[in-house]
Amino acid sequence: MRNKVPESFIKNTIAPHCNNDPHIINAFRIIPRSRFMDDALARFAYDDNAQPIGFGQTISKPSTVALMTYLLAPEPSDKILEIGTGSGFQAAVLSRLVSSVYTVERIPRLYAKASERIRRLFIKNVFFKLTSNSAGWPDEAPFDKIIFTCGAQNIGEDYFRQLKVGGRIVAPIKDKITLFKKTPEGIEKEENKECSFVEYIL
Repeated sequence: MRNKVPESFIKNTIAPHCNNDPHIINAFRIIPRSRFMDDALARFAYDDNAQPIGFGQTISKPSTVALMTYLLAPEPSDKILEIGTGSGFQAAVLSRLVSSVYTVERIPRLYAKASERIRRLFIKNVFFKLTSNSAGWPDEAPFDKIIFTCGAQNIGEDYFRQLKVGGRIVAPIKDKITLFKKTPEGIEKEENKECSFVEYIL
C-alpha cells in the first residue's frame, strides 16, 4: 500500500499549510511520500514529522513541504532550481506543478537514491546534478523560482543572479522559512514560519 496517500493526511496536514490550493493538494495526492523513504520508516510517511534519510540528512515535515511549495507560487510554465535534492520528494511534488525542476545534491548516495526514485515514478521533467559546488546551476539559468530544501545562514548573490526578475526564492534562513522576491528595484524579504533544517554550506 505504499502508493496509497491517506485522505486524512491531505485534509489535516497538507491543505491547511497550502491555503487549500487545489493544484498543490493534487500533487501531494499523486506523489506518495512513502516512496521517498526507506522501507523501515515507510510506516511513518504520513506523520507530520521529519525522518532520517541517512548521511545526517532528513526528509522534511510534509506540512513544511506544503508551505514552502505554496510560498514558491509555482506556475505551469516555471523552470525551478532546487538546492538540496535530499530524498527527492520536494522535486517530485514540484514536478506535478511546473514545467521543469533542476535539482542539485552534494551527497553521492542521496543523489543516486533520489534519481532512482524519480525514475521509478516515471517522472520525466526533473533533472539532477551531483556537485560539491554550492553555486546552484548557472549553465541552466535563469530560473523562475529557486527553493532551498536545507537550512542556510544567508543567500549568496550567485543565486539571485540565476533568478529572473519577478522570481522568488524560498529558503529556511536561520530557522525561519523566508521568501525573497526579485523586483526591478531590488530584493524584498518576508519571514514566515519557524522551522528546523539540516544546514547546507553555501
